[in-house]
Amino acid sequence: MDIILLERVENLGSIGDVVTVKNGYARNFLLPNKKALRANAANKKVFEANRQQIEADNETKRKEAEAASGGIDGKQIVLIRASSASGQLYGSVSVRDIVESLNADGKSATVEKSMVILEKPIKTLGVFDVRIRLHPEVSVTIQANVARSDDEADLQKDGVDVIAQMFEDDQAELAAAALEVMDENSEVDEDVKAELEEAVEAGTDAAPETTETSEQDDSQTKE
Repeated sequence: MDIILLERVENLGSIGDVVTVKNGYARNFLLPNKKALRANAANKKVFEANRQQIEADNETKRKEAEAASGGIDGKQIVLIRASSASGQLYGSVSVRDIVESLNADGKSATVEKSMVILEKPIKTLGVFDVRIRLHPEVSVTIQANVARSDDEADLQKDGVDVIAQMFEDDQAELAAAALEVMDENSEVDEDVKAELEEAVEAGTDAAPETTETSEQDDSQTKE
């Protein structure tokens, strides 16, 4: 379908451009949201007659969006969620969650769901960039800081990889458990024990391998 754009549409064109789009896209989105007109002879005349006013209205709205963008550009919102030990959320962070958090203080520009560009729901802990389109020609980027607590959110804000830290903590716990088993045995490999002690202190990747070794030593001792 050929249409006349009434505002800038990303990846399509600017005001007044005549472009061809799929029928469903035009009928389900562009036309009902008054972003375009069918490009027939009558609508072309109507558009040209009102073009100056359409462009003036767009310019006014663009300036308003630019003025309001300073209140949210670069803003970081904190979303507290429960997660598994691997950092996977029990659920997800949606566009609605982001909108509600942005509008909670009532001080920033009012953000609507249609303004939030989120390619897919957020399903893990971490800090994620989210684009907010306040106007067809004005976009800003905010950050969604998804954490299990305010303390973890502060760590992530400072650049700490909480998921990696969780993994290291788990490895340290495994190493500590293996050391307890080895302390009960007289026949232990001192090198293995030393590696486990280092893993407890630093949470290194040595923990999984040495834990398996200690279990084998334990089973051999019992035999």
